[in-house]
Amino acid sequence: MERVNRILANETFKENMLHLQRLEKDRQYCRHGIDHLLDVARLAYIEDLEKGLAIEKEIIYGTALLHDLGRVLEYTKQIPHNEASVQLAKEILPECGFNNEEVKRICGAIAAHRDEKGMLDDGLAGLLYRADKKSRTCFDCLATKTCKWSEEKKNHLIVD
Repeated sequence: MERVNRILANETFKENMLHLQRLEKDRQYCRHGIDHLLDVARLAYIEDLEKGLAIEKEIIYGTALLHDLGRVLEYTKQIPHNEASVQLAKEILPECGFNNEEVKRICGAIAAHRDEKGMLDDGLAGLLYRADKKSRTCFDCLATKTCKWSEEKKNHLIVD
């Protein structure tokens, strides 16, 4: 997990996470801080183990840590966050020791993490999609009545 720890220490990652924290300070809906990113990583890794998919833990965690980092650019420059997250990941991952093939794989999953087809995907993109949705505690959210997510998308269960 050395390369994952390098992501956490990476200046671009840290600057964007701090900026994101400031931008979402008063957000009443789901936030995208480190708690969310780690929840997604852990849920994806658990599913990987349960299904025996054998996706490397470091790849799962690296993907989860970077999948919403582009929210900063979505808020400030109106770039869809999955696209912006790919841009940032392409910069950060090589600096942290990930090779070209791993960068391509991680960026592919990040790019697709908003696509509902991910629900059926048994690869990294599917793990990320499902973990991202499962990480949300809509069943305990005070803002659920005004949330833009449809009832079908909201996570009303701890385990499905």
